[in-house]
Amino acid sequence: QVQLVESGGGLVQAGGSLRLSCAASGSRFTFNAMGWYRQVPGKQRELVATISSGGTTYYADSVKGRFTIARDNAKSTAYLQMNSLKPEDTAVYYCNAVDTWRTTYWGQGTQVTVSS
Repeated sequence: QVQLVESGGGLVQAGGSLRLSCAASGSRFTFNAMGWYRQVPGKQRELVATISSGGTTYYADSVKGRFTIARDNAKSTAYLQMNSLKPEDTAVYYCNAVDTWRTTYWGQGTQVTVSS
């Protein structure tokens, strides 16, 4: 059974940095894609960044130049380095992974709060 476990969330002042980690377990194969989404109460979950198994990345316009996604396939772990954080980045951040059969998995989420 595949599990994704996020860590690294917390409270930070505006302009600060956080690094999120997502450790995947239960799969013998490399995920095709891993990514990060975020959600605030009352709003839809939105895409933040994705990375393919080959390292191709995609970022939402709102985080370009501030966030960096990376992955370690040997460790089945994805990372999200978040710099120059803004209060509007406050959300629950979810890790996402898609396997070879296009099955999607989600982590439980980690809270990121940016104070002004």
